[in-house]
Amino acid sequence: MAGRSSTRTVQAARQIGENIATWRKLQGLTSEQLAERAGVSRVTVSKLEHGDLGVGLGVLLEVMRGLGQLDSMVTATDPLETDLGRIRSGQAIPKRVRGSKA
Repeated sequence: MAGRSSTRTVQAARQIGENIATWRKLQGLTSEQLAERAGVSRVTVSKLEHGDLGVGLGVLLEVMRGLGQLDSMVTATDPLETDLGRIRSGQAIPKRVRGSKA
């Protein structure tokens, strides 16, 4: 992965990895079975479960699909599921946001 990741990002990746491992275990799946469901290698599942930031978004989504949790992940990132998103939903959403000049 290019660049440095913040401590908070690294911690979040580890927590997500632990959550994925817990989902897998709750469903009585081995990492090999989950890998087969997701169409990835067992090593890749292991990397994801250990919070490896080099694992791609597509892999994460396939693993969540393999766990039956893809819809939950989509919902978790839906801004209309938040108070802020609902409050601002009547406002026009800009096509592009530009940074302010320093």
